[in-house]
Amino acid sequence: MTIGAALFLVAVGAILRFAVAASATHGINIHTIGDILMIVGAVGLALSLTFMAPWARRRRTSRRVTYEQPSGTVSEQQVEEIRHGQAGPGLGEPPLQ
Repeated sequence: MTIGAALFLVAVGAILRFAVAASATHGINIHTIGDILMIVGAVGLALSLTFMAPWARRRRTSRRVTYEQPSGTVSEQQVEEIRHGQAGPGLGEPPLQ
């Protein structure tokens, strides 16, 4: 279930529960149907946010950085980075080497 569908179910359930006056329905309680739709929508929204919609895209990158010391020696170091929710190389971020 998507976030939009879950919100739609919550909205329809709230309308059936709070805005519709139940009159002469034989065997069907409109308020109970509204309660059920709101519960299903809330559960669907929680599941969508937990499993299907990651808030931040994680990306692990590694690169080598070379340092030249004043004594003339060169040292190389591997640097690992974890970036959250950034666009990637070519979109405002320098390319990794």
